[in-house]
Amino acid sequence: MTKILLVLTSHAELGDTGRKTGFYVPEAAHPYQVFTEAGFEVDFVSVRGGEPPRDGVKPDDTVVAGFLADLGARLARTPAPEQVSADDYAAVFFVGGHGTMWDFPDNKELAALAAAVYENGGVVAGVCHGPAGLVNIRLSDGGYLVEGKLVSAFTNEEEAAVGLTDVVPFALESALVQRGARFTKVADFTAHAIADQRVVTGQNPASARHVARLVVEELRSGSAVDTGRLSSARPCTCWTSR
Repeated sequence: MTKILLVLTSHAELGDTGRKTGFYVPEAAHPYQVFTEAGFEVDFVSVRGGEPPRDGVKPDDTVVAGFLADLGARLARTPAPEQVSADDYAAVFFVGGHGTMWDFPDNKELAALAAAVYENGGVVAGVCHGPAGLVNIRLSDGGYLVEGKLVSAFTNEEEAAVGLTDVVPFALESALVQRGARFTKVADFTAHAIADQRVVTGQNPASARHVARLVVEELRSGSAVDTGRLSSARPCTCWTSR
C-alpha cells in the first residue's frame, strides 16, 4: 500500500500575542479522509515529535471530531523527522496552521526528508501555511524545490485580513516568490489548489480537500514501481472554486 506522510507543526505560541496556535486540525482531518478513502495509508510526523499543539477545532465539523476520536492516540506520540525514512513514502503533505511559520522553514531534517521523497519520484504538498515547509527545500542540484513551479499558499492579503502580518515572522507568499516560485492565487479565502511537476499546494483552509485530491491524482497518474516510487511527472493541474 502506498503511504503518505502528514507533517505537523510543534510550535504553540502565536508570536507575542499570548494566543495559542498549532497545526490547523481541519487541514489534517479532511485530507486524511480523502487519502484513506482513496486507499492510501497515512502516517504522521511532527517537528519535535510527541503530541503537537492543535488549532482550528470547530465542534460542528464531524470530520474533525471523527479524526480526533479515531487518531488521538497516534497524534499523542508522533515521531520526529529523524525517526522516519523517505523511502517509506510516496508523498509528503505539509499541514498548515500558523505554528508552521516558526518551525517548518529552518528544520533541516524535514527539508531533507521532503527533498528525498521528491527526488525518489514522489509528491511534495502543502496547504495554507503548510508551504512554509517548502521555502527552504533544496534539491541535489542546489536549486530550490519551488523554483519555476506554480505554487499557492496563504496570501499576503489573507494574512493582512486576519490581522497577523506583523505577528508572523515573514510573509509566506513573498518568501515563495523570492525562492523563484510562480505564485498563483485567487480571491481571499476562496478554495484554490494547484499541482505542478509533483508539487501540490493550496491557498487556504478551504483548499485542503482539493489539495489532497490533486495529490491522489498525481500518485495515481505516475508509473509506480515495486518500492511505491513514481517515475513520471504531470503537467500543471488546477482547481479553483467558482
